[in-house]
Amino acid sequence: MTFPLVQLGTSDLRVTPICLGTMTFGEQVNEADAHALLDRSLARGVNFIDTAEMYAVPAKAETCGATETIIGNWLAKNPGARQQLVLATKVAGPSRGMPWIRENSGMNGQDILAACDASLRRLQTDVIDLYQIHWPERHVPAFGMAYYDPSKEKSVTPIHEQLDALAQLVKAGKVRYVGLSNETPYGVHEFVRLAEQHGLPRVQTVQNPYCLLNRTYENALDETCHRLNVALLAYSPLAFGLLTGKYDEGGIDGPTAPQGAQGGRMSAYESMRKQRWGRPEALAAARRYNTLARDNGMTPTQMALAFCYTKWQVASTIIGVTSVAQLDADLDAWGTTLSPEVLAAIDAIRWDVRDPAL
Repeated sequence: MTFPLVQLGTSDLRVTPICLGTMTFGEQVNEADAHALLDRSLARGVNFIDTAEMYAVPAKAETCGATETIIGNWLAKNPGARQQLVLATKVAGPSRGMPWIRENSGMNGQDILAACDASLRRLQTDVIDLYQIHWPERHVPAFGMAYYDPSKEKSVTPIHEQLDALAQLVKAGKVRYVGLSNETPYGVHEFVRLAEQHGLPRVQTVQNPYCLLNRTYENALDETCHRLNVALLAYSPLAFGLLTGKYDEGGIDGPTAPQGAQGGRMSAYESMRKQRWGRPEALAAARRYNTLARDNGMTPTQMALAFCYTKWQVASTIIGVTSVAQLDADLDAWGTTLSPEVLAAIDAIRWDVRDPAL
């Protein structure tokens, strides 16, 4: 299978429409198995890898940076691989209850510079192709929060200062292009506006959740990114496993739920069940979508991924896997088409359930 290449924003980065996400490396997936997944992904033609300084997930002090280290060790063992890949990583925003990531209450320019140097060391590379701000330094409705509340604003670092730091990294040759994650229409527009006004690096991508259970990207952010030529990297296309059908029978935390880290991260980690993907409404909605897939001769995974793979809004879909079999299934879903009738049925379900994992 040969994947087409997609341009990210106005950059010269050309990536496959499927990106290997690595947040499972170092927690659910040990180093040897992670290296096998990297080998298989590259062999199957995927040229895009995404990681972050705070990974593995669930986030813990003892595994912070572990994923980048695992990838760096693989790159060191495979010296020809780096030139074949577009490598993306992320600098964490304010700590969000993770003091081992940021000592400061915000995320200032020096934090960005130091984090990048640390990522470069762990990844054992000289340059990061796409360096992203993992979540905004300012208060935004994200990670399950539905509403913006100005009374919670604690921002201490202007966007201009963040861009200045990113510009230093680009000028030093440590970073090629920059992007955002978990952003809002305002944030994307302001980053682009200030970059153009002051001659600073223009953001090329935004990495936000996008799947059948969370289509909030379509509520204005898609227009913003389309008009500003900022590419969407869609994460959690399978809604942490809910859209694979694995939880349809036994639920997420019942006695017959998939057990262990390989069985499903939602069952394996209590902290995950407290997040947006663990809501009862999310599972109920997923069951409806999964039934629709089966009724139309597809696996739930095929339909959920095809939804992202074929959407005009999506430049590349980030898949997270724990086994080679999962990786192959996700890649094999490429080329699946959804009929107008299926798409209409998907929209009808959304009209009823909206975005339960927003």
